Amino acid sequence: MSIRLTTDQIERYSRQIMVPDLGGKGQIRLRQARVLVVGAGGLGSPAALYLAAAGIGTLGIIDPDQVELSNLQRQILHATADIGRLKVDSAKTKLGALNPEVQINPYAAKLEDHNAVEIITGYDFVIDGSDNFPTKFLVNDTAVKLGVAFNHAGIVRLQGQTMTVIPGKSACYRCLFKEPPPPEEILSCQQAGILGAVAGTIGSIQATEAIKY
Repeated sequence: MSIRLTTDQIERYSRQIMVPDLGGKGQIRLRQARVLVVGAGGLGSPAALYLAAAGIGTLGIIDPDQVELSNLQRQILHATADIGRLKVDSAKTKLGALNPEVQINPYAAKLEDHNAVEIITGYDFVIDGSDNFPTKFLVNDTAVKLGVAFNHAGIVRLQGQTMTVIPGKSACYRCLFKEPPPPEEILSCQQAGILGAVAGTIGSIQATEAIKY
């Protein structure tokens, strides 16, 4: 059965449908797409917001944490009233309000060895917005094993980096970094700081990479 855009959908997405590389057929593909966002924090917040706004059909959000006051400077999915609330619940509320057509799948859990394959299997693309190396390597190893494309990103202070991995066609995260660095060499945002706008910039690039894919 062919899928068509409704009049409201054409109006909602009109500005991006006008982009030659997207068009109506591309918008329908976005409606059919399933994207998993690992982490509802500094990177996952802008990525998820732009993906929902763009009309991704199904958006998974996995994060075990609750909203804290110190998150609000960069984690724009959440508000002061959400402090103490699960980030995935806060995210589902905000994303649903932005675009009720998007199916939001919240996972109030940490991505770990025992659940990574089961969760990632259901998605076409993964955005790694995690803040620790074990999770980044787990996303890489699981996605490569399953043949699922993903985008990695990392941020600290005024710096950010991102790369998209297409299994079988590009280098992967472990191709660049064989193993996680020693714990004593790692600076977290809590230790080194992070400018909120940097998280927003890199997270937006992650969303763009998912849409391009």
